[in-house]
Amino acid sequence: MKKIYMLLLCLTMIYSSMAQELSISGRVISASDGEALPGVTVFLSGTSIGTVTNVDGQYRINVPDANGTLHFTFIGKKTAKVAINNRSVLDVSLEDEAVDVNEVVVVGYGQQIKSEITGAISKLNSEELQKMNSPSFETSLQGKTPGVFIEKSTGKLGEGVKIRVRGTSSLGASNQPLYVVDGIIITTEDQGTTGNHPTNPVSDINFDDIESIQVLKDASAAAIYGSRASNGVVIINTKTGRKNQPSSISVNYSRTYSGPTIVTDFLNTAEYVELMGEAMENSGWADPGQGEATILSYANYESLDEAIENNWNDHIFRKAVSSNFNLSSQGGSETTRYYLGFSYDDQEGILIANDYQRFSGRLNLDHKVNEFIDLGAKFNFVRSDLFRAANDNAFATPMQLIAQAPYFPAFVDDEPFEDTFYYNGLMTFKYDKNDTRVYRTFAIAYARMKLAEGLTFNSVFGMDNLNQREDQYRSRKTDDGSPAGKAYLRNVNVFNWSFDNYFTYSNTFAELHTLDLTAGTSAQQADRFISRTGGKTFPSDQFQTIASAAESDDFFSFSTGYSYLSVFSRINYKYAGKYLLGASYRVDGSSKFGKDNRFGSFYSASAGWLLSEEAFIQSAEGISFLKLRASYGVTGNSEIDNFGSLGLYDGSSYAGKPAIEPSQLANEKLSWENTAQTDIGIDFGLFKNRINGEIDFYYKKTSDLLLNRLLPFTTGFASITENVGELENKGFELAINTANVTGDFSWNTSFNLATNRNKILNIVSPMTFGANRVEEGQAIGVFYMKKYAGVDPDNGDALYYVEEGSDETTSNYSQAADMVVGDPNPEWFGGMLNRFAYKGFDLNIFFQAVYGNDVYNDAGRFMSSNANWVDNQTKDQMNRWQKPGDITNVPQARFGVTNGNRMSSRYIYDGSYLRFKELTLGYTLPKDLTRKASLEKVRIYFSGVNLLTWTNFPLYDPEVTAPGINRTTTSENIQQGIWYYSTPQAKSYSFGVNITF
Repeated sequence: MKKIYMLLLCLTMIYSSMAQELSISGRVISASDGEALPGVTVFLSGTSIGTVTNVDGQYRINVPDANGTLHFTFIGKKTAKVAINNRSVLDVSLEDEAVDVNEVVVVGYGQQIKSEITGAISKLNSEELQKMNSPSFETSLQGKTPGVFIEKSTGKLGEGVKIRVRGTSSLGASNQPLYVVDGIIITTEDQGTTGNHPTNPVSDINFDDIESIQVLKDASAAAIYGSRASNGVVIINTKTGRKNQPSSISVNYSRTYSGPTIVTDFLNTAEYVELMGEAMENSGWADPGQGEATILSYANYESLDEAIENNWNDHIFRKAVSSNFNLSSQGGSETTRYYLGFSYDDQEGILIANDYQRFSGRLNLDHKVNEFIDLGAKFNFVRSDLFRAANDNAFATPMQLIAQAPYFPAFVDDEPFEDTFYYNGLMTFKYDKNDTRVYRTFAIAYARMKLAEGLTFNSVFGMDNLNQREDQYRSRKTDDGSPAGKAYLRNVNVFNWSFDNYFTYSNTFAELHTLDLTAGTSAQQADRFISRTGGKTFPSDQFQTIASAAESDDFFSFSTGYSYLSVFSRINYKYAGKYLLGASYRVDGSSKFGKDNRFGSFYSASAGWLLSEEAFIQSAEGISFLKLRASYGVTGNSEIDNFGSLGLYDGSSYAGKPAIEPSQLANEKLSWENTAQTDIGIDFGLFKNRINGEIDFYYKKTSDLLLNRLLPFTTGFASITENVGELENKGFELAINTANVTGDFSWNTSFNLATNRNKILNIVSPMTFGANRVEEGQAIGVFYMKKYAGVDPDNGDALYYVEEGSDETTSNYSQAADMVVGDPNPEWFGGMLNRFAYKGFDLNIFFQAVYGNDVYNDAGRFMSSNANWVDNQTKDQMNRWQKPGDITNVPQARFGVTNGNRMSSRYIYDGSYLRFKELTLGYTLPKDLTRKASLEKVRIYFSGVNLLTWTNFPLYDPEVTAPGINRTTTSENIQQGIWYYSTPQAKSYSFGVNITF
């Protein structure tokens, strides 16, 4: 009887236990848009029982207590605590936190939830970017992405933008990041001639079409792109409609007024005559007391009273007026989503002779055929016209007009005055033509097939077809076109296609193990064809096509190309919703390298710990989210000439006969540069994520640098491309976002700061390009020249230091040693954005800063040369030495005599600046008012860009890198921080309206 009683008691307990256990299922969505939320952590309060939602936001969990409470947590969303109350189905909608930290992040060949990412990625949505009066969207990223240094080389429209992701990683290969638009790698290399500044093919991407931009910074995030990823990866997603989104039409129009940020003052006529006259007397060009009369006589003036006053700045710059019109429509049903956009930009540059126009049309379609197959296509056509000024080294460029004497007129009877000391560049402005027209087509088609639960196959084909035509005519009235006119036509075609096929698998096992797998192949090929022809001797300037030329002046054609074949894979694993592991591996084969090293392997490994999911952190007051992450990986760089490994021959002419001559030595061992990168980071959120941010420390080491090693001329070759040398970058990044005030009135702040230290570890021999140098132990591009020691107070001679570290000086320039005297690389850079909103009003204020970089004024040898020649001088030259005992930094003025105006640290300045970069004030009309007009939304706004600049740099603008002419990849990497008659950045004011139907 006792045994029977015990058995009944056990059965009762088991039954009671089973009766209390409850299986709960449901779906979690975002309250803001109704989209499913994958990766939401679901756990029973006070226990370790938990699970995560799948890709459709669904979950299932077994709980022993039917009266317990479930917690639903997701970074960027408010935690939901829902009482079970014996229910078996619980659907939950999560509201946004005070600060949206952009949960879904696009990575290579897929996307991840940011809370689960173990790499360093920065993301910006379109609403976080301010459209600027610039053809290229990159400038809108400036100062907003920690670790990404962005610098416009000039204030001219349509020219290159320098982007460095965590420093400069190469000397002989490109340092620009890889651009991936809607999943395909696009053409971003300069397609212009080396006789002018680089063009920027990225400017063909229309700002209005961009939905979001992700920058993959560390190896863990970027290694999936293997040999292309050492410089970081910029992933751009264009807009598309949402599921079950009502169709809408948006019309945006803006009008922009622009001028230069800073204008440097030069000597007026009286100052010019005084200084030049004194210089002529000091050097014997004029008798004592006759200097002013002598300089006046060159312009046929008998006295200063006759001389005119002409500020040449007034003829260099203009009050530019630009306009932008954008029309778009988007929407979606249960099965189909679409985006249709058209945009027209008409931009005037602040510099005369510089304009930009662009037409852009885009159609994005996504269609769900059935529950197993999704299809899509994206098509974008662009036509742009860039009207270009001459390069900064040419007298024809408008900026060199500042060298003209102020007593010469710019025009006489509406014709440019021809008797100036130097060629009057206004002749080129009035009579020459320099138009670069681009036709660009992006086309993408994709298919996504669900093969099984969690298993998907993706196939993406994309093409990027770029046709560029450079049409130039040089009038017989100009220096370049004399005596009878010249015309040149250059055509470039780049056809770039890629075909990616890959599988993705995602599943959760035993409610604790979440696995995401990606594996596939990628093929890419790009072909480039260039042709050029020219003619001279035209009947008149009315005939400007080459067919009208009497003589041929140029002919050339060239064909090249490259291809890649790759295999890639990635695995991400999450245990118990808080322990993260990731790894990727890619093998790239490239036609650019020698047959002994055609294939290269690139990989990464990373780990993360979601501390905020631990009980001991959840009990901590104020901590909403905390993640530690670390990664290590190796990426590559293959952005060199297409045939660097091959022995090449050129067809030529010898004694009037066709001939073949060797032009390049082969190197069958040529291979990729390799960059190994270690990253340690912390992601945090405090006080319900009202404060959140990221901290990163990284170290990058690049080995096997791709360089052209110089050879003795006795070999018959100038150089050979080899893998030689090492360099490093190490740095720190900080990003903080805060929701300072919430409610009807809100105030959010975003702040970021980054440092990077670059150093050459090993190189065959130092390299010098102009003022910049590369040598072991120094950063790339340090300034290497004589060190200026000031002025001898006894005689006005310029002094230089004899040796590095010595106080001994000399006035003999040749006796002074060359040494490192400056560094163009900034010590730190960053930005701060404040956003305010009150009912219908919104206000954004953004400051950007760069600190610790030097800028060399290469034109100082002419414009700040204490009147060495007839060039007009900067105002500070009036502080010249005049008598024994004078203490000044400006040597005695001596016309035609070198006295301190050769290359030296005299012309190196602090290039640090703080810029009031953006201001936007908008007002959205009340809905009850707009609905009466059958409108969904109406917003009017004012915005300003580059409104104020605080800097000690004495010239037009400190943001500059004059690229020079006859550029190579190596020279562009090394030459930086150079000012040479460079156009300043534009200060712009815009007024616009956004209307949505």
